Amino acid sequence: MFTRALRVAFIGNASPRRCGIATFTTDLEQAVADLRDVAETAIIAMRDPGGDYAWPPSVRLAINQEEAGDYRAAAEFLNTGSFDVVCLQHEFGIYGGEAGAYIFELIAALDVPLVTTLHTVLNQPSAAQRRAMDAILATSARVIVMARKGRAILIETYGADPARISVIPHGIPDTPLVSPEAAKARLGYSDRQMILTFGLISRNKGIEMMIEAMPAIIAAVPQATYVIMGATHPHLLRDAGEAYRDSLIARVRELGLENHIVFLNRFVDRPELLEYIAMCDVYVTPYLVAAQMTSGTLAYSHGMGRPVVSTPYWHAAELLADGSGVLIDFGDPLGLARAVSTLLGDAPVRLAMGAKAYAASRPMIWANTARRYLASPRGLCTRQRSGRHSENTRVKWQPGGTDIAFLG
Repeated sequence: MFTRALRVAFIGNASPRRCGIATFTTDLEQAVADLRDVAETAIIAMRDPGGDYAWPPSVRLAINQEEAGDYRAAAEFLNTGSFDVVCLQHEFGIYGGEAGAYIFELIAALDVPLVTTLHTVLNQPSAAQRRAMDAILATSARVIVMARKGRAILIETYGADPARISVIPHGIPDTPLVSPEAAKARLGYSDRQMILTFGLISRNKGIEMMIEAMPAIIAAVPQATYVIMGATHPHLLRDAGEAYRDSLIARVRELGLENHIVFLNRFVDRPELLEYIAMCDVYVTPYLVAAQMTSGTLAYSHGMGRPVVSTPYWHAAELLADGSGVLIDFGDPLGLARAVSTLLGDAPVRLAMGAKAYAASRPMIWANTARRYLASPRGLCTRQRSGRHSENTRVKWQPGGTDIAFLG
């Protein structure tokens, strides 16, 4: 088996682009680069229409989303770059063509084994989305999902080979478990009971449900304050401007909650984000639908030991099933109010829940996640070379073939 230090390339959005997949790709690349048995990493970054980014040195090439020729050029770059594996971050909306079809030409042309991380797995895909998923499953040596539900859907809906699917949860920063009081003082929220939602603002996040819950929460806990942190999602901003955010602000005014709800309309960098998570007493993700395979905001907050109240979308239902958070029904503001008020009013229960979340999440810190991608038999793969292990030796990867050896 070929075991020299690996050269790993990543395809996806990348920081400083402002989205969850960009943050994920960059965090994963950095964590993999820090492993001793990795010689080099590189990111092939997607550039959305109108996007102009000051890429870091880890970004070796950019693909213009709607330029089909860029995908062919990226495949040539990867094939001639002596990479041992390519890790694709897949979400339908970040690649060009119908249901992201432009990425097919890139992955079909690779001479390098492909490992695909699916950030969305649809149980009721459109015809175009089904074609996209079938192409990815046929071309990938390994498919990674972040929740067991995703694995089940791939097997039941798409007929995927179970042996090729790995479940590796969303990575998280490695931070200490701390009391929120110091961060509250630094951010100007001393003597408040803090509730937080963060992430790109869009209509599926259920923020309006949390706003409707706030009067009942304040009646029980007068010091309660809800911080909604995040810029409006770029797609929503492009299509409808700030109409959704404006409607939320208008509802806050109608309910007389101006002194208890704070909107922070910006995309924050990691240090500021971690500071705001540290200051919250309860984190909420009141998403409106179950079909949410992963939530980086949930993973980060849970990983910092914040008690979570959430609707039972797929990721939350799995992550919080051990009692390290509270699940409430979809569309139930009163249930949300009861759950949040109970935690805010019972410090021993709240702190015990946070400690349980923190302990349960340690396997998910980025260093551990990177090792699972790289070193597990269900993780990243390297080409098995024949003859001399020359840098110029190439082995054509054939989907479903036998020229793949897994490390571990």
